[in-house]
Amino acid sequence: MTNKWGGRTSERGQGLVLGLLLGGTGQTKKPGRDGPTDNLLDITAYIEQAQQAERGKIHTIFLADALVTSETAPKPGLEPVTLLSALAALTSRIGLIGSISTSFTEPYNLARQVLSLDHISGGRAGWNLVTSSAGEKNFGKPLPAHDDRYAVAEEFAGVVQALWESWERDAVTYDDSGRQRVDAKKVHRIDWSSQHFSVRGPLNVSRSPQDKPILAQAGSSNEGRQLGARIADVIFTTGLTETEPSIELYKDFKQRASAFGRSPDSIKILPGVAPVIGSTDEEAHRFWRDVIDDIDFEEGRKSLASQFGGVDFEGIDLDDEIPLQDLPQTADVQGRRSRFGVFRNLVETGKVRTVRDLIIYHSSGAGHWFPIGSVENIADQLQDRYERGATDGFNFLAFTLKYELGLTAVTDHLIPELQRRGIFHHDYQHETLRQNLGV
Repeated sequence: MTNKWGGRTSERGQGLVLGLLLGGTGQTKKPGRDGPTDNLLDITAYIEQAQQAERGKIHTIFLADALVTSETAPKPGLEPVTLLSALAALTSRIGLIGSISTSFTEPYNLARQVLSLDHISGGRAGWNLVTSSAGEKNFGKPLPAHDDRYAVAEEFAGVVQALWESWERDAVTYDDSGRQRVDAKKVHRIDWSSQHFSVRGPLNVSRSPQDKPILAQAGSSNEGRQLGARIADVIFTTGLTETEPSIELYKDFKQRASAFGRSPDSIKILPGVAPVIGSTDEEAHRFWRDVIDDIDFEEGRKSLASQFGGVDFEGIDLDDEIPLQDLPQTADVQGRRSRFGVFRNLVETGKVRTVRDLIIYHSSGAGHWFPIGSVENIADQLQDRYERGATDGFNFLAFTLKYELGLTAVTDHLIPELQRRGIFHHDYQHETLRQNLGV
């Protein structure tokens, strides 16, 4: 059944799928105005966010990862699988998805780490496949060109999935006394051989409690879309500001999945969103301005360099217009191509004109959609996109943990409103992440 826009009605399917990117939008704050998200080594802060998200019945938390750090603006951080393993012991139902690079690890190691996390968490783990845009100087190995990285990543994912399936579901049994028995005939070598990988297997970790961990993919370039549509259970996309392009992106992913012989419902498309929420629209805009006033624009200028193919804007005044002619074409970018494309489009269309505007945009949503308004206003916009067929859900970036406008605004105010409208569940229905996602 469809609604007046040709999209889904609220009653169809399981409702919204919601995720949370731990750590917020990564604003660059002025010295002396540090907030609770600034210490990226503080396990207590991560625990509090994960448990709060679980109380809000959010499906999964998601950890991005920076393998290397800027030499001009270095930041410390924790490795995702290590951190998620700690969070697994202190949560019980929420999913745990971490980013791991296919460019700077080996398939066997990755398959073992993620499947171990899956057993530790009781079937709540997932891997977000990323190819990395930097790190060759730290890992001592060359970084392939953008398109080549995705070709390697597809083979890599194939190896990982084969290793996850190298133990049959009933290979491990237990007798009445609880003694473990392993049927060696049900544990198989994979004997994988392809252009980039040769892996015998089997893995030394048995089958997942959820059959196999969730495979997520973040990337909206053409190569990223092809890879995600072929193999992923969850697609994390850039949350576009306008609805119509979001609908087109959603349709494109679903059509590509169909072309690979997959059911379009077998993947969930979750664009990023960093809502700024107040009790009224006016209060939300005031909250937003308060946080923007805290931005360290010189640090923000440095942060942009990693998004703009090395263009650092150092010689441009904050209030000067961005010279479009000096920006590379999106297809020429070897780093984060899809994210760069979003920023370049903002400059091309005049939605962003100056370096200051661009830093504000980046700080507000890390390149994602950041609607500003009351609880009801934000819920209207999310529901509209969902029902018009622009998304299966959203991956939240807490705009900030300060005041009531960050994660608390999402879990304590926005989610109850979405539940009242019947488009988000009231509780987890299953034990495993795969079941709760409906994939």
